[in-house]
Amino acid sequence: MIDHFKGESVILRAMERQDWEAVHAYASQPIVCQYQPWGPNSEKESYEFVTQVMLDASIIPRSRFVFAVIVKERVIGAGEINIRDSSNRQGEIGYIIHPDYWANGYATEVSKLLIDFGFKTLNLHRIFATCDPRNVGSAKVLEKVGMTNEGRIRQDLLLRDGWRDSLLYSILMHEW
Repeated sequence: MIDHFKGESVILRAMERQDWEAVHAYASQPIVCQYQPWGPNSEKESYEFVTQVMLDASIIPRSRFVFAVIVKERVIGAGEINIRDSSNRQGEIGYIIHPDYWANGYATEVSKLLIDFGFKTLNLHRIFATCDPRNVGSAKVLEKVGMTNEGRIRQDLLLRDGWRDSLLYSILMHEW
């Protein structure tokens, strides 16, 4: 299985144990996890996340693929694709970028690489993503990569400040 991809500006490579400190550099920031049910992470939580990613990578059949996002030899985030339904060939993508690198197109490029991997390597039929309706930047990323807004899932995720809705986006293999 391919363990790294090169885009125009980013490289995605399999996450490694030593990446936990770079993960912690963004996962410990409240602004990064404001729309997520996790975080801000302690050092232990960031280390445990990377440990779990590595454990998940060893499971056969594999359903979770987490990549470190690298720009100029520096880990600035993570991109992930999960096979959610192997019978119906459906997967879900997600991404996170250190805020020092926001608004540079990196999340868009990561999303394109993940979708390409999902269709070409994992042979998925449908790839979806969700985001908090307040996360305008993430919604724009999903629209830029050609995903269709399928609607709003009401109160599907419990955050620190209460229930959150999610916007649901998807793209089909023949649309890619």
